[in-house]
Amino acid sequence: MSRPDAVRQPKVVEKPWGREIWYAHEDRYAGKVLEVKKGHALSLQKHERKQETMYLDSGRLLYHFNGAEFELAPGECITVRPGDIHRVEALEDSRILEVSTPELDDLIRLEDRYGRG
Repeated sequence: MSRPDAVRQPKVVEKPWGREIWYAHEDRYAGKVLEVKKGHALSLQKHERKQETMYLDSGRLLYHFNGAEFELAPGECITVRPGDIHRVEALEDSRILEVSTPELDDLIRLEDRYGRG
């Protein structure tokens, strides 16, 4: 039995804080797995068009969201809308499932621990 052309390997993007596994990047939606190492953080950022929902599959996160800080526990999710200022910081090795609109390059970094502009 042959496999359909729709079966493929996801794109893996190494990051200073861990990695992203892009399993979907379609015209109308995107899906990623974010693996964030303990003690590391994504940029403090916002988006102009992109909307995303993050589901914490495992680990523990300190979530920075529009000036508030709180812990996100496994099984919880949060939706980030355009203009929301946010950052994920891993208190433990963490695995996040993210679904979003397809504008994956819509990123405005406000702060970054790793010197990325």
